Amino acid sequence: MKIAMVGSGYVGLVSGACFADFGHDVVCIDKDQSKIDLLHDGVMPIYEPGLDALVESNVKSGSLTFTTDLAEGIKDAQAIFIAVGTPSRRGDGHADLTFVYQVAREVGEHLANDAVIVTKSTVPVGTGDEVERILADSGTTHQFSVVSNPEFLREGAAIRDFKRPDRIVIGAEDEFGRNIMREVYRPLFLNESPILFVNRRSSELIKYAANAFLATKITFINEMADLCEQVGADVQDVSRGIGMDNRIGPKFLHAGPGYGGSCFPKDTLALLKTAEDYESPIRIVEAVVKVNESRKRAMGRKVLEALGGADTARGKKVALLGLTFKPNTDDMRDSPAIAIAQTLHDAGVEIAAYDPEGMEQAKPLMPDVTMCSNPYDAIEGANVVAIVTEWDTFRALDLNRMKELAQDPVLVDLRNIYQPSDVRSAGFTYVSIGRD
Repeated sequence: MKIAMVGSGYVGLVSGACFADFGHDVVCIDKDQSKIDLLHDGVMPIYEPGLDALVESNVKSGSLTFTTDLAEGIKDAQAIFIAVGTPSRRGDGHADLTFVYQVAREVGEHLANDAVIVTKSTVPVGTGDEVERILADSGTTHQFSVVSNPEFLREGAAIRDFKRPDRIVIGAEDEFGRNIMREVYRPLFLNESPILFVNRRSSELIKYAANAFLATKITFINEMADLCEQVGADVQDVSRGIGMDNRIGPKFLHAGPGYGGSCFPKDTLALLKTAEDYESPIRIVEAVVKVNESRKRAMGRKVLEALGGADTARGKKVALLGLTFKPNTDDMRDSPAIAIAQTLHDAGVEIAAYDPEGMEQAKPLMPDVTMCSNPYDAIEGANVVAIVTEWDTFRALDLNRMKELAQDPVLVDLRNIYQPSDVRSAGFTYVSIGRD
């Protein structure tokens, strides 16, 4: 089957490469000529473990190609995926559907055969109805069906998530759409991956509801961590204790500096706006968004406390280890590190930082932060070392070397990746989240 993937960003490129690896003939389309040129040269526009090798092998086999020509790219495609960005609209928090609707109009103008148009982008309830209207108004004489197929990819594990998914959600209103999507996902169906067929609006809402629920779990355990610090409990023990309950589960119960990234912040806001539009408020999600935003600055204040307080912090140095919102990605969108660095800068703190993949993306967001070539360069002369992102490379730092390089042996571990006794026995003052 020929598949056209309109949008060659994170979701489009990973999905397109994986579909090609299943044996489909895939064309990834993007208006950004520089991005397509990079892909033709084998250079990935994003960092995702294993993606470069997957793209290279499928380009070599001829099953994956790239173009800026939408009309040519969608020609003969039975499934045309829309995988463009839906950022939060400036001013009101609604998902900005400009690119989605623009693609729908262009597809309608150039559709040359019967096809299913699939919204892979994360879109609010009812978006598929508008895409269908746009296509109908285009005057095309070809049969088409508009289907919702949300993605559930974790950055840093996207290829594995695509090939071994928990579930595949397909929102279709007719048998034509369902049949084409069965063929698209036939390789995964043979592997017994569960496919859930629902109506289009349910599919659109499933994506937002899933992300809001996961964001709620993260925020819940973060507030439990604050309580643990006050009552003398250990949040990791609490997390394990509640996570062993099958009704709750252990995932997303790791205390830290708050969630960020390309999905949770914008999707929770978009869900709230949808609820507001339909006069059905979601108070829990409202609280989650508010608490998460305040937590990021609170983590900055936690680092300031380790410096002796905001009043004495001016002129001191902090080493930030990890800048991306999570490990194994170069994504800086809504990363807690941004708010933490701003809080420190506002207090007159000198900041040096290191991240294995995110420093180029971080530079324009953190103009007052000195980017270093390795963690030890950042640590040299620091009054506090703060671990913000739990990259594997930070899990076995040489504590003796750190102590020699740092001005003061103080480690603030915002991800709880060290055992307190190990760090303290090395002569450090150790501060973590929700633990003594």
